[in-house]
Amino acid sequence: MTTLFYRLQLRAPTLIALFIGILLPFYIFSALASEVAEHEVFAFDQPLLMFFHAHANTQLDSIMLFFTHIGSAPWVVPFELVLFAWFVYKRLRMDALFAFLSLTGAAALNVLAKNFFARSRPDFWISLQPETTFSFPSGHSMNAMALAALLIILGWKSKARWLITAISACFVLMVSVSRLYLGVHYPSDVMAAWAAALTWVVGLALILKWRHTATATRPGE
Repeated sequence: MTTLFYRLQLRAPTLIALFIGILLPFYIFSALASEVAEHEVFAFDQPLLMFFHAHANTQLDSIMLFFTHIGSAPWVVPFELVLFAWFVYKRLRMDALFAFLSLTGAAALNVLAKNFFARSRPDFWISLQPETTFSFPSGHSMNAMALAALLIILGWKSKARWLITAISACFVLMVSVSRLYLGVHYPSDVMAAWAAALTWVVGLALILKWRHTATATRPGE
């Protein structure tokens, strides 16, 4: 009984990660995607967008444009390349593989989802940063969440884990809010992006961890 209890304790963090990081986000994305595919309207989308727009001013315009810019590919991709190069330089092959699959996979899935659902952008007002691609899910939000989840997972055993978590969470929040403030995404686009990114990155983390553990404990190696 003691051995069984000990094994359950060891598996508890993995089970929690499985539920919070994969099953719950996957359910949220599936529920949102199903409604979008049927061209349903979410009751909270327009009121939230109009709330942000009602509080718009010149100062907030500058702040939100800044965050939407640092959440875009010209800013994020160089950072991701440096991060990947660092892992390769340090010969952290598993971390490098995890980073590559997490970030490129999230970007590819976002493009596929956008073209599959083909949801039009909001058009409640003329945006300061107009977009021409499809809306669902938000690319900025999905890529920001994928990067944040990656950094938190890789940095979780370090002494700076709470600092990494706080900075990453603020980055995701501000980039995502900027997309709503600018009126180029619905809140449901952002929610779906967060859910999809978490499902992908946490799922990869658990798969790679399992494979690494299985290889390390294989008899004769």
